[in-house]
Amino acid sequence: MFDPALKPVGLYVEQGRELVHVNTASGYGNFHMKPNGVFYISADRAAVAETRAFLKQRHQAQLATQSGPMLVIDGRLHPRFDQRSTSLKARNGVGVRADGKVIFAVSQGEVPFDAFARLFRDGLNCPNALFLDGGSAASLYAPSLNRHGNILPIGPMLAVFERNRGASRQ
Repeated sequence: MFDPALKPVGLYVEQGRELVHVNTASGYGNFHMKPNGVFYISADRAAVAETRAFLKQRHQAQLATQSGPMLVIDGRLHPRFDQRSTSLKARNGVGVRADGKVIFAVSQGEVPFDAFARLFRDGLNCPNALFLDGGSAASLYAPSLNRHGNILPIGPMLAVFERNRGASRQ
């Protein structure tokens, strides 16, 4: 989630440095649909946590981004999601399975929050998952999947690279 100036709306940590503070304010829009949450990577694991829980646990994140709403919270769907919702958007999000595997998903079409959350909980077995963005920003650049993103300006982004197993760590 980012503002019109393409600055993160909430917590943003890069290389262990907090560049934008946690946002606990109330407001309009998906980000403020409480509970919202934080996707973070620390020295020993990756996780998705509800914002208040993240603050309480005081994780030393190497990378973190705050967004909202939470899709799945400890195995339960966000309480405001409705199976009958007619709010359909392209959506993307992140979940972390109990075994620590990080799962990113981008819808191929427009879906309601409830269905997207059920994908993470029921289809991908993620006890915690976080909505990252939607609409025209629900983009994925993955040439091997014939997905080439969009041409609109975007704010923060996450990139995943395959580690070269033969290379030494530096």
